[in-house]
Amino acid sequence: MASLSVKPGQRFTLPDWQNNSILISADAEQQRYNSHHIRQEGRALRNETGNQAKWDEHNSRTHLKDRIACVDKWREALARCLAEIELEIDALTKVKEAAENAIQAKNLCLDVAIECLTLRESRRDIDVVRDPVEEELLREVKVIEKTKKELQQRVDDAFRQLCLLKEARQQVISDHKHKVEALELDRQCMSFNPTSGNISFKVNPTRIPDGSTALSEWEQNSRCNKERAEAEIKASVDLRGAITLSIAQTNNELDAQRIATEFALRKRMRDMEAALNELRWQEQNTLDEIAEMEEEIRQLEEDIRKRTLDLKVAHTRLETRTYRPHIELCRDQAQYGLTDEVQQLEGIIRALQQKRTESQDALDALYRQLHRIRTDIGYKTNSLQLDNKCMDTRRKLVVSVQKFEPEVDAVNRTRDLPRKSQLEL
Repeated sequence: MASLSVKPGQRFTLPDWQNNSILISADAEQQRYNSHHIRQEGRALRNETGNQAKWDEHNSRTHLKDRIACVDKWREALARCLAEIELEIDALTKVKEAAENAIQAKNLCLDVAIECLTLRESRRDIDVVRDPVEEELLREVKVIEKTKKELQQRVDDAFRQLCLLKEARQQVISDHKHKVEALELDRQCMSFNPTSGNISFKVNPTRIPDGSTALSEWEQNSRCNKERAEAEIKASVDLRGAITLSIAQTNNELDAQRIATEFALRKRMRDMEAALNELRWQEQNTLDEIAEMEEEIRQLEEDIRKRTLDLKVAHTRLETRTYRPHIELCRDQAQYGLTDEVQQLEGIIRALQQKRTESQDALDALYRQLHRIRTDIGYKTNSLQLDNKCMDTRRKLVVSVQKFEPEVDAVNRTRDLPRKSQLEL
């Protein structure tokens, strides 16, 4: 009779089978629930992130627009300021040229006055006197020189102001150029969108570039450039007014009086002679001190030589005593004495050498001072000779004004200047 085949392995009960089916169904429902929850969260996240991205892009675009408007406003302000600077530079240049023309016009008056003084030098005998005409001519020469100096000072001020204006203009030009470039870049940023062909990922795009400045610094720099340019324009306008006034005043100051040049020259000569006497006295004392210092250096070198010989003797004694035999090679009082003597002599030699160095430096300083004194004596002697020549020249500036007839109209030449309307440009 054939036997029944039984499948080996574990046998589950019916409840186990039912529980397994229920567990699978429950797991499936839980997974579907989890999936549905994740889908809902993903949808909410997509909506939220999409809205956030759109808002951020809108916010960035708004900020770019505001920034472009702000930079463009400053660009226009700097452009207006630059135009004003250009106009002011042109106006100040014309006024400076007018002042230079006024200086040239004064040369004719000076030539006439000097010619009068030269002609009056031809007087002889009793007519060679210091009359009021000569005094007035001398005063006229001084006044003309004074007015020329004042006008030259105004010309120098105008030149310096022109340099300041051009420097301010250069800063404004640079700032204006930078703002134009910044506007170009920001407008290019405004044109970017997700479909642009030139967008890509960049390496560390959120980094702070080197040389970055704060917004307050940027505003302060732009404001400073504009305010400096406006300040220089205002200073230039004031200077133009002062130059115009100076031109008018110098034309009216030709009749002013000043102290005679001969008095100042004589006083200067007396001061120069006193200074020369003082320098000669200082020169002699310096020469004496140099001689004494050279003798002192010789004495120091002699002492160094003697102490060096003494040191050699002490060294030789110490070295000789090292050859004492056996027990005799002891550190006795003579050994200590010689050792102290060497140390003392070495210190003495160092001190003498230091003092010789200091003395040599002092001697070099004395020689330099002597050279300086002698150079100054040469300068002052030359100046005194020049003052003597000036005195001789000033004594020749005497002419007879009654015999002088002007060949040119000096007044009309001085009026060959830009008109008042031109000076007020």
